[in-house]
Amino acid sequence: MTLNSPSDLRQCDQNQLQQVCDETRQFLIDTVAKIGGHLAAGLGTVELTTALHYVFNTPNDRLVWDIGHQAYPHKILTGRRDELHTIRQPGGLSGFLKRSESEYDTFGAGHSSTSISAALGMAVAAAQQKLDRDVVAVIGDGALTAGMAFEALNNAGDMDANILVILNDNDMSISPNVGALRNYLTRMMTGPTVTSVRKGTKKALEIIPPVRDYARRWEEHIKGMVMPSTFFEEMGFYYAGPIDGHDIETLVKTLNNLKEIDGPRFLHIVTKKGKGFEPAEGAPITYHGVAPFDPSTGVIGKKTKVRTYTDVFSDWLCDMAEHDDKLLAITPAMREGSGLMRFSQEYPDRYFDVAIAEQHALTFAAGMACDGQKPIVAIYSTFLQRAYDQLIHDVSIQDLDVMLAIDRAGLVGADGPTHAGVFDFSFLRCIPNIVIYAPSDEAECRDMLYSAYKHKGLTSVRYPRGAGTGAQEQTTMTEIPLAKAVTVKQGSQVAILSFGTLLPAALEAAESLGATVVNMRFVKPLDEALIVEITRSHDLIVTLEENVVAGGAGSGVNECLAAQQISIPTLNLGLPDQYIDHGSQAQMLADAGLDADGITNAVMNASHYRLIADQKADNNSKIA
Repeated sequence: MTLNSPSDLRQCDQNQLQQVCDETRQFLIDTVAKIGGHLAAGLGTVELTTALHYVFNTPNDRLVWDIGHQAYPHKILTGRRDELHTIRQPGGLSGFLKRSESEYDTFGAGHSSTSISAALGMAVAAAQQKLDRDVVAVIGDGALTAGMAFEALNNAGDMDANILVILNDNDMSISPNVGALRNYLTRMMTGPTVTSVRKGTKKALEIIPPVRDYARRWEEHIKGMVMPSTFFEEMGFYYAGPIDGHDIETLVKTLNNLKEIDGPRFLHIVTKKGKGFEPAEGAPITYHGVAPFDPSTGVIGKKTKVRTYTDVFSDWLCDMAEHDDKLLAITPAMREGSGLMRFSQEYPDRYFDVAIAEQHALTFAAGMACDGQKPIVAIYSTFLQRAYDQLIHDVSIQDLDVMLAIDRAGLVGADGPTHAGVFDFSFLRCIPNIVIYAPSDEAECRDMLYSAYKHKGLTSVRYPRGAGTGAQEQTTMTEIPLAKAVTVKQGSQVAILSFGTLLPAALEAAESLGATVVNMRFVKPLDEALIVEITRSHDLIVTLEENVVAGGAGSGVNECLAAQQISIPTLNLGLPDQYIDHGSQAQMLADAGLDADGITNAVMNASHYRLIADQKADNNSKIA
């Protein structure tokens, strides 16, 4: 069956929808098998996606997906089927929803729990403009653990907004509640008879309060006999469900019924991650984001195992916990990604997954620190952005002993700008009482984790996605003196001050430039004495960081020089003032001019470097 848009889909007979679902699911499996990508979540939303585009007049009706892992079927059905093989590839489709990519992508997001807020805003905008438009938000049960989702639900219910929220619940613990009886009861409670009675009598009952209250209690009593009272109804939503999210007929009927009801509505569907592909059903975490695999067997292609910075943190954490029972580890729903699997198994009583609740994670850690524990918050750089107020207000102002292990710092490759950790130097550096460590390789990362843990107060250690140089870590850990940089190559005229894992590129560039290279190691506090000393013997200072230039480590060096009233040409190299699309990490760094060639060219093209070169050439000419 060839469908190029939702309007084509809506021309189908309803009895053809299951075929559409089957073909979409198989196409998704076959495509991801070749290129890798997110699979299990999308397999679980095939029927829901089909039903939504069949019932609602998208894109006029707004469909807001939470994140984008579950939206691969949405891309297939909205004219991007033939481009799906490019997803997450350089120049290809985004792995998330992207407004500039399609008119059907009504809201772009890479962080979870934003869909209800965005959909509510769209519903209000439609009401203000008097538009005939339905607005639907689809949110997963994991995303519903975030406080932002409940803030939006509270607001939507209070303002009686015309919005439909669909909870895509793929937690298997609820599966016994799904079945023919439940589906029948839901269809009955949202069916045309009940709905017409509710709508037709609403205005009349408003003028007879006792009758109105009696009718409301009667309805709640009848529903209470066959389904539990729900939290969502108390928040002002008309609740329906749970229903089988893989029963296309039930989905279409229920969505059609709910479409005729005004105000805030909440549909609870139950799905299975990896639905229709047995290996993914049995191992949904493995097949969440997967490498290329054999679609006939599910066997995932073998990749050479390399030791990553996350592995370094994982092992250090367990080693440290063995020596200090005050150590507690916190993650906002990123156990596997942040390297906490081993710790959660070896120290289950000291491991805390707080769900997708980054703000809570920071204040939770602050409470622990208040009473003598040493909490470590393992968090991606991009997700730390969501807890900025708590970091300042609840941790820093009180000068509490909390450590941040910041993973995925810098560019992250295929996940693109929503997940890039390119701002943390800038937004952390301005916070009083913080120490910011920037390791250059794996061995230094282990020592810095130890040093940050031993320091009393707020500390952060940031490290990138993937592997580094392969520097061998030592079993014993060395505490690095605070604010002490190290000169790793002595040169002349040009000094490159390198912050973090770009040090190898700096050293390679220095070979052709004859430059000095300093591993700065700390973004805050800086080794000001070494910076001042460098200015006395060099003509050009170059700062290098995998962070935006604005407000970053280079800005810290500039401020140091200004405070010392030292005037010397400086060149700040970092990420540009723009968002960088997805691609390979190496290519993204090269495009940003942060590989060895880019650094060399930037320095050689700097006006002051050209002046130095001209003077040197002139002196050589005079000598000759």
